[in-house]
This record gives sequence, C-alpha cells and structure tokens, in this order.
Amino acid sequence: MDTLELWQYGLIALGAFLVGLGKGGLPGVGNITVVLMALALPPKASVGILLPILVSADIIAVIVYRRHAEWQYIWKLAPWMFAGILVGYFVFSRVDDAQVRFLIGLILLSMTGVHFYRKWLRRHATEIDTLPQHPVFIGSTGIIGGFATMVANAAGPVAALYFIASGLPKYAYIGTSAWFFLLANLVKVPLMMDLEIIDSASLRFSASFMLFSVLGAMIAPRIVKHINQKNFEILIWFFVVVGGLKLIIP
Repeated sequence: MDTLELWQYGLIALGAFLVGLGKGGLPGVGNITVVLMALALPPKASVGILLPILVSADIIAVIVYRRHAEWQYIWKLAPWMFAGILVGYFVFSRVDDAQVRFLIGLILLSMTGVHFYRKWLRRHATEIDTLPQHPVFIGSTGIIGGFATMVANAAGPVAALYFIASGLPKYAYIGTSAWFFLLANLVKVPLMMDLEIIDSASLRFSASFMLFSVLGAMIAPRIVKHINQKNFEILIWFFVVVGGLKLIIP
C-alpha cells in the first residue's frame, strides 16, 4: 500500500465517505464505492480493504436507526444470506473477478425486471402481494445476496429487492438494513482473514479511512428526513439498476 499515488488515496477516501452516506440512509450511494475501490486497488484486495470500512459505517447506522429495525424480516433472510456467504467463501479463490461481477449484475437486473413486471401485472390487483414472503423468494434472495456480499461487497441492491418488495417504509428499511448488514459483515471478517484477503496490514490501512465513512454516516440522517417515501423508493430502484449495470459493464 506504500506505493499508492495521491489519486488512489483520494478515490479510497471518497469511497469511504460514500459508504457512510449509503449506510446512513441515502439509497444506493454506497454502490459507487465498489467501483472507486476497484479503480484504486487490485479487485480482490479492494474487497478486503472495504469490509472493515463498511463495518465502521454499519455501527454508526445501527446507533442512529436501531429503534426502526423490523427484526422479523432479518430473521427470515439471515440464514439464507449466511448460506450464500459460505458459497462465496468457497468460490472466491476459484473464479476471477470479471466472471463473478458479470453474474451478480445479471442476477440483479433480472430480479429487478421480475419485480417491476410483477408490479405491472398487479397494477389493478387489490389483494396483498404475498411473493416477498414466499420461502422461495426469501431463500433465493438471501443466497444471492450472501454470495454477492462475500465476493464483491455488493449485496445492497439484492437486499433492497427483498426489503422494499416487503413494503417497509423509509426508516424501517434503513434500520432493518443497518442491523442486517452489520451482522452479515461481521460474519465475513473471519472468513476474509482465512482467505488472507484481510490481514493486520490491511486492517491498519482500512482504519485510516474509517473517519470518512463515520463522517458520511453521521451526515446522512440530516438529509434522509427531507426525502419522501415515494422518492426514496425511486432512488433505491434507480441505484439497483445502476449497480447491476456497473457490475456487468467493464
């Protein structure tokens, strides 16, 4: 890391700040960080550097939004997410970055397309939509999200598919996501250390950028309260699509 140039440090600092904004409640902003990190660092190394920064922002988000979490949604999704994390752990060293990113992006865009197609089909329906709580939907979303977060720190858009499709209002969505990703990211740390993606040197490097993520997470809540529910959901889905395209297009 001693050979990095100033522009690389700048991209990492900006990425850490955007992580904080995303964790603090600004939808989709954190998706951009994966790109910035991959531009500044070798792809697999960037995953390990980013993870402790994500955890630092998760902690702030949990402190701010802890009372808004809907734990029943976390308990439903978490076992499947952890299963996906284990799948990602076993394949991480066996596939290249381009293959993994393309697959995740394709899955994201496909699931988004299915979501909006179903909304169009149900535009005149009056009964409650039960698919978001169907075991197959929850299981597939959790496994895909776990895999995505393990290999690319890119589970945010996948989790949005579940939490928003479940009809969570703005603050419940943010609080539930905050707790969910703190738990998921903490589980990933020892696995990343076993893969030697995270070590003492990378942890020290990550720690030097945590201030930027914490600052972003503390600023974000002041902005969130001025965003209405409809615009909030539009922003989330917009960045889900952007995140999917970002992973597919080199």
